Amino acid sequence: MIVLAAGCAPLAPCPQCPPTTAKPPPETAQYLEFTFDALPGWPSAGLERSLRAFLAGCPRTVAFALVCARAAAVAPEDAQAARGFFEANFVPYALVSSAGPDSGLITGYYEPIIEGSRTQSVQHRYPIFGVPEDLIVVDLAATNPDVRNLRLRGRLDGRRLVPYPSRAEIDARGVPAQVIAWTNDPVELFFLHIQGSGQVRLEGGERIRIGFADQNGHPYRSLGRYLIDRGELPLEQTSMQGIKAWAAANPAKLQEALNANPSYVFFREVATTDGPPGALGVPLTPEFSLAVDRRFVPLGAPVYLATTHPLSEERLERMMAAQDTGGAIRGVVRADFYFGTGAEAGAAAGRMRQQGRMWLMWPRGEPPPRPD
Repeated sequence: MIVLAAGCAPLAPCPQCPPTTAKPPPETAQYLEFTFDALPGWPSAGLERSLRAFLAGCPRTVAFALVCARAAAVAPEDAQAARGFFEANFVPYALVSSAGPDSGLITGYYEPIIEGSRTQSVQHRYPIFGVPEDLIVVDLAATNPDVRNLRLRGRLDGRRLVPYPSRAEIDARGVPAQVIAWTNDPVELFFLHIQGSGQVRLEGGERIRIGFADQNGHPYRSLGRYLIDRGELPLEQTSMQGIKAWAAANPAKLQEALNANPSYVFFREVATTDGPPGALGVPLTPEFSLAVDRRFVPLGAPVYLATTHPLSEERLERMMAAQDTGGAIRGVVRADFYFGTGAEAGAAAGRMRQQGRMWLMWPRGEPPPRPD
């Protein structure tokens, strides 16, 4: 009876236990209907290149089949016709997070060109890996629609699926994978992983284009945030250029810093000469393609973006095409602006860290989407 009575007694609070906090609910999107006249900068927006970017993704989008057929009949060099097409066929929906804000972070990315070689040497000793032979991807969508965006990655250890090696482990021991090329700079290779695609300039001047093929399943962690948290760099210096300068001045600390991001990207050679392919599978259009979180913005959709140019108050208001994704692009109002190829595009992308608003364009007569 003493035991039973003790079991019914209320528990006294634990003085040494940390307080428990409720886990916040998962972020969801609100789609608030707008009119085109209410979009900032809409009357002066040039839409010819926006229409061409949207058309480039049409072969890969089922949801936009009808409007794609109408778009194909529009002369893209005709500014008035392009404007009439968007206004007649789409309804703008402001993207608002369930967490409250209707604005979010807009960053930039680009296609880097790095130096490399097909063969390993003392100079070129850092591998650009293809997909490892032992990487296993488990897609749970077929068994549980609630986790349709969740793919587990790992390797077999006997009959058990275990996590795939992290960046630190791969850099230390390698993986059983084809080496596409070897490069001479671990920092440039690290940023190639972040961008997800690029070009390798070989010793004879030939270039090969490589694109994202897969990833080791570990979450992306920001190197800039790591350097801020350890007092290595102030926030205003955590651009790509600032991080590269820090790396050059701190070679002894470099590997530990790179290991702070356990995510590792594997590549494939890409034959296209039109541009790097995004997650939609079509070549990206410089300054008109956008990487988004596909949980909230369906790939292929036009997205009107209102932000500012890098390190500037100059307004940047443009109809973009959602054609890519990224490990760091997580959130309703979150996007990565594709600047193009090479050093000039990289300089702009590295400085891009602006606040912005986004409007999803959805076909007239259709209810707001349920993104993948």
